[in-house]
Amino acid sequence: MHNFDFWWSILTAVAIGTCVFVFGFLGKINEWYYVRTRFGEKEIKLLPPGDMGWPLIGSTWSFIKAFKSQVPESFLNSLKTRHGETGIYKASLFCNPSIIVCHPELCRKVLTDDAQFKLGYPCLSMILGGKSFDFFLSSGHKQFRRLTTSRINGHEALSTHIGSIEDIVITTLQEWSRRDQPILFTDETNSVAFKVIITIFLGSACDASVMAEMEKHYTCLFNGLFCSAINIPGFAFHKAVKVSLKNPCMKIYNLCKCMISCCLHQARKMLVKIIQGVLAERREKANAGKDIIDFIKEVEDEEGEKLDDEHIIIVLLVFLLAGHESSGRAVSWATMYLHDHPQVLQKAKISVPYFRKNKRRSSEQGPRVKKVIDETLRLRTNIFAIFREAKKDANLNGHFIPKGWKVLVCHSAVHMDPEIYPNPKQFLPSRWDDFKPKAGAFLPFGAGSFTCPAADLAKLEISIFLHYFLLNYKLEQLNPGGPVNYLPSQVPADSCPAKIIKLN
Repeated sequence: MHNFDFWWSILTAVAIGTCVFVFGFLGKINEWYYVRTRFGEKEIKLLPPGDMGWPLIGSTWSFIKAFKSQVPESFLNSLKTRHGETGIYKASLFCNPSIIVCHPELCRKVLTDDAQFKLGYPCLSMILGGKSFDFFLSSGHKQFRRLTTSRINGHEALSTHIGSIEDIVITTLQEWSRRDQPILFTDETNSVAFKVIITIFLGSACDASVMAEMEKHYTCLFNGLFCSAINIPGFAFHKAVKVSLKNPCMKIYNLCKCMISCCLHQARKMLVKIIQGVLAERREKANAGKDIIDFIKEVEDEEGEKLDDEHIIIVLLVFLLAGHESSGRAVSWATMYLHDHPQVLQKAKISVPYFRKNKRRSSEQGPRVKKVIDETLRLRTNIFAIFREAKKDANLNGHFIPKGWKVLVCHSAVHMDPEIYPNPKQFLPSRWDDFKPKAGAFLPFGAGSFTCPAADLAKLEISIFLHYFLLNYKLEQLNPGGPVNYLPSQVPADSCPAKIIKLN
């Protein structure tokens, strides 16, 4: 018996030692591949702290596990525990060597430094198309952006859209309240946001069926924005692999990646085709109104050239990607939070008449409603990180950032930093009383030249929705407090089934 215990202990120790050795060895392969074979000792010492994880998957599995656990901050907390509170770390995520930035000042620097960093979303070039993507990153785009966004930014410009947004919101709320069956509140508010963007850009040229078809293809594009070749359940690549399991070909990785590209290309192609049809229809109508799309068609670039239809459509896609998600999701979360906090709801209702009285002269929200919106945007940042990529070997506060590495600006982590926002998980609009966050500490719409171009429009849309909803309706959730999907955007896992009740 004693001999058995002895040999069992020996075998257990050997097994544990073997696992530690093998896992430790595997953990060094990515470090060797991405770091040791490419840089000298001087550059290696200047890289941010961190590790590159396992071969191929890097730290992606740990990242996904944290976000699936309903405690997404645990991934960064693990990095902080192992490597210190540096606010910047290296890792291998989504099959890319990456730098993770989660300090306010570093976030601001990355987002505002166009000389060193460019847009780095994994599939953005596939979504926009090569030619259009090049234009989107060009210096001429900045001038064009300033001209086009002038139509949806600032009180005077925004006031011209209040009537259109009101019509959509009022009609939609009435229709929801008449339904016998519950609605999926998150999905429906996203549809409202989509309709607002399309109506403001294209006027009333789209009927309901055309708009529904456009939204379907747009949703595919947005989901593909963060798509990478990751064979993990929940990712588009994994779905493609499942489709191709019958193919034993060793090139299945490239095949599936090609399938994703084709799906995105097809969705973009269909969306472009629909919008081209709308543009052609507008040209045939001599009495078509002057909507934003008409203004865009007249804008000239630095060389005096007007945009062709392809670039005009890409502009619309960019505004959809930028403005639709932020407003749609914020509307649903703000409404849910208010109904979960009756005292805050009552204070917000008192603030509503302020907006009503001033809405024809100003696009500003009532002070309490503004705090509700800011607190919602802090708690439920639209995406988990803003993606950038180093255009060249860069320097960030003394840290070496290699050319081509992704830089993930984790503004969602900054928004949940207890040093900046005490009790960060609580919905506390009152925290914004006489509080002005320092630079980089509040980035719901990003910063720099690629700040969300529809930020002001999104806030106006949220304000108008809350205005009419708080005065005339209430939300009855069927499954309050359910789990949340955090990737790529924070949404209730069940899309919040609810009834919309009209108040007497």
